Amino acid sequence: MKNSDTDVIIAGGGLAGATLALTLARVAPNLRVTVVEAFPLSADALPDSYQPSYDARSTALAWGSRLIFEELGLWSRLSEHATPIQQIHVSDRGHFGATRLNAKEYEQQALGYVVDNRWMGLCLMRELLQTNTQWQAPAEVVDMTPSEQGVSVTLKSGDDTSTVTAQCLIVADGGRSGLREKLGFQASHHGYNQNALIANITTSDSHQFVAYERFTDAGPMALLPHGSPSRAGHQSALVWTLSDNELADVLAMSESDKCQRLQERFGWRLGRFTRMGECNHYPLTLTTVGEPIRPGVALVGNAAHALHPVAGQGFNLALRGLMTLAEQFRLAAEQGRPPGDFQILRRYHELHRPDWQQTVQFSDSLIRIFGQSLAPIAAVRDAGLIGLDLLPGAKRLFARKAMGTGGRRAVINGPAASDKK
Repeated sequence: MKNSDTDVIIAGGGLAGATLALTLARVAPNLRVTVVEAFPLSADALPDSYQPSYDARSTALAWGSRLIFEELGLWSRLSEHATPIQQIHVSDRGHFGATRLNAKEYEQQALGYVVDNRWMGLCLMRELLQTNTQWQAPAEVVDMTPSEQGVSVTLKSGDDTSTVTAQCLIVADGGRSGLREKLGFQASHHGYNQNALIANITTSDSHQFVAYERFTDAGPMALLPHGSPSRAGHQSALVWTLSDNELADVLAMSESDKCQRLQERFGWRLGRFTRMGECNHYPLTLTTVGEPIRPGVALVGNAAHALHPVAGQGFNLALRGLMTLAEQFRLAAEQGRPPGDFQILRRYHELHRPDWQQTVQFSDSLIRIFGQSLAPIAAVRDAGLIGLDLLPGAKRLFARKAMGTGGRRAVINGPAASDKK
């Protein structure tokens, strides 16, 4: 690849970077896009078929995210292994307050879906390899400086380094982005003094496509239906919030003792916990970047904002941001302006900022409100949950946030618009 031979470089070919690359291939096909990814990639390495693994990590996709993937032409394949969430049950352990959301009340097939990350990645790769998107893999972006063309990007592959000039650099290398700090972006970190333990579990009772958001005095937890997209099974994806000491205790336990501890915290709504798979964990921190743009550079996905996972908002928020950015790049291409033009990136930020501010506030408030154990606060909290069930307007607003509707998404044929469903 020669200097000035690309328009957009995407640093990171994970779910966010790959989705943006595919969106740009759909909405702005004349843009030259190069994805730089640390892991090797080739068409021969993609499996012919997908066999779900019990220990597969997964992502909760809101209904609004399904609409986005439909417009990108990806949903028909993605849905082959997408477990629907038909109901959401929100409760406060030890208190009477609870609320329930049902897809039928909103005339939807589902409120959302649970999809294995590996399956989502394979679907994206298969589609991307049929576009004109260029790949530098294995390689990584290690530095960037402004240039006459926009930005001069330094790539490293093994012991070799090279320099590529582009009009815009998109940083999509995740929440622990080393590139973000290297480029001088200021990130704000708020630690929750908690850890997320992620695992798949088996229960004696079927999940019946119900997702559970359970708030306890030790922290929130979520159980999401996982497995077959058409038959209600007994496997769920667990997000369990634990303190440092609790995490160390749980990790040292046998599988049966882990199931028993989880039973004590969650209860018996799914019967007995009979199996817990491989446990992954990471510290929980709310990370935001107030100004994720500068001339020729933008942060997206977890590099721009990383949320508490229990509300399931993180990737869905990122996806809406990617659609907003792709919309601005499409408009820039139509106007003959470079995608790294600061006015283009600033317009993207202005459009996406209200969404991420509201979503961050929504997710963070849930954790703070339900983290209070004082009796007066608990009483108000329980009254609020009951009120959601009794007040249709309030419940609909809560449902819209849970379903991820109302955000912007790219439209393949015609101008992008806000989703009004």
